Amino acid sequence: MAAEPQRLENMNRETDLLIIGSGAAGLTLALRSADFARVTVLSKGDLHEGSTFYAQGGVAAVLDAEDSVESHVSDTLTAGVGLCHETVVRHMVNHSARAVSWLLQQGVPFTIKSGQTPQGGSKPGPGQGLSSLHLTQEGGHSHRRIIHATDATGKAVFETLHQRALAHKNIELLENCTAVDLVTQRSEQGPKSCVGAYILNQETDAVEAIKARFVALATGGASKAYLYTTNPDGASGDGIAMAWRAGCRVANMEFNQFHPTCLYHPHAKSFLITEAMRGEGAKLELPDGSRFMERFHELADLAPRDIVARAIDHEMKRLGCDCVFLNITHQGGQFVRQHFPTIYSRCLEYGIDITQDRIPVVPAAHYTCGGVVVDERGETDITNLYAVGETSFSGLHGANRMASNSLLECFVVAFGAAESIRERLPGTALCQAIAAWDESRVTDSDDEVLVSHNWDEIRRFMWDFVGIVRNEKRLDRAHRRIQLIREEVRDYYIKHRVSNDNLELRNLALVSELIINCAKQRKESRGLHYNLDYPELSPIAEDTILEPPQFRPG
Repeated sequence: MAAEPQRLENMNRETDLLIIGSGAAGLTLALRSADFARVTVLSKGDLHEGSTFYAQGGVAAVLDAEDSVESHVSDTLTAGVGLCHETVVRHMVNHSARAVSWLLQQGVPFTIKSGQTPQGGSKPGPGQGLSSLHLTQEGGHSHRRIIHATDATGKAVFETLHQRALAHKNIELLENCTAVDLVTQRSEQGPKSCVGAYILNQETDAVEAIKARFVALATGGASKAYLYTTNPDGASGDGIAMAWRAGCRVANMEFNQFHPTCLYHPHAKSFLITEAMRGEGAKLELPDGSRFMERFHELADLAPRDIVARAIDHEMKRLGCDCVFLNITHQGGQFVRQHFPTIYSRCLEYGIDITQDRIPVVPAAHYTCGGVVVDERGETDITNLYAVGETSFSGLHGANRMASNSLLECFVVAFGAAESIRERLPGTALCQAIAAWDESRVTDSDDEVLVSHNWDEIRRFMWDFVGIVRNEKRLDRAHRRIQLIREEVRDYYIKHRVSNDNLELRNLALVSELIINCAKQRKESRGLHYNLDYPELSPIAEDTILEPPQFRPG
């Protein structure tokens, strides 16, 4: 029987590799590194609360004989509207089959061509291999190339990797641990390097230091900056904020992907309806039953996400309706229940039988395409600091992430990061000491309403002013407000003992400012950034790269 995650008080205070975040990217990096290094993985909450667990779609990879690397690359470049780094895209796609093969080796129960999710001993084995996998299609893809586990791929991937990590003797998993800040050092002649991090134990409210030869940020994105989101509560941009404070560049934070179809129901919170449903024939409809996507794009319901989200937003505002509808009833009950069992069951809880009823949907903030600047192996501007997954900006997604390329990026970059760490581990020593956390001049908070109020205000004005459609007036207003809130947050942080809530607010305020600053710099409309005052596409495609005040190349 696998061990349970450990408590902070029982952890080692030093490790070879400290991974902050426990989703697909973090667990993959842990498993790829644990055969040659001691690894500690931190989860801010319950290990199941990350975005990976809730991902429905799948992993994009070239496996079919009728598909090709060139086609996948072309589709990605088209979706990214001129901002994808082609060499990075080719690297990811060329390694896609390798990533899927590794996941099969770990035991991920992907759906096979019969349409049934493998159970127990019926998983695709060496004799079946990649050719046995069922492939579906999603928006922006010209071929069926999405490997999935029915409509709960993230859950299948997470649970498999989680069990593998629990069973590995060199991996330490810690729950309810919030990273406060990275610890860096700079020698007189050498570059700045990351040597560990300060961690808040939520169970004891104590801040501990962990020394590490290498640190990896795998904390996900920043979609919680918006009022409506498909992401879990922890998606507050922690890794991006910590990397910025430590001296790393960030890029393209203005490109926030809004998933077109989030279930619209007062009790559903953040349940998304996978794009694969449209890939299997579901149609978007207005309240009167008429279709509308043909008026916005030649691919209609299979258009890229940014176009679909803007189209829905436009129609909702034009008609004054609360939602639009997704209709898959024409496919028949058996097909729907077989292909989308999770969505079928969840909607049924809210009184919606998707085999007979249309699904009410609205757009919601879903994915942060920008992040901490990294190379193909996840290396950041700071020596021994890595960023993987949604926290990072690798150049893959450009101005609009293509569906199911995100999980692919998690695996491929984590593979590269593990290889980098393996090469550098023999010549990298632990730092001698990290100063103890100083609480001598702080007090307990006596007014937590300040935290909740600012949290709510940020998310509301980000939705209203920096959402699906923007203009200069809205961005200026958001910029003025975030500057005031950040001053209040800084004052509160300096005077009071840290808590998970005020740490998240601190990070959320910072990443919101980074999003706004990037959006203000882009004087065009491209991909996910649509500015009414600059509706045209600039002839020059450039990334928006921000440098922190303390940034020093090398």
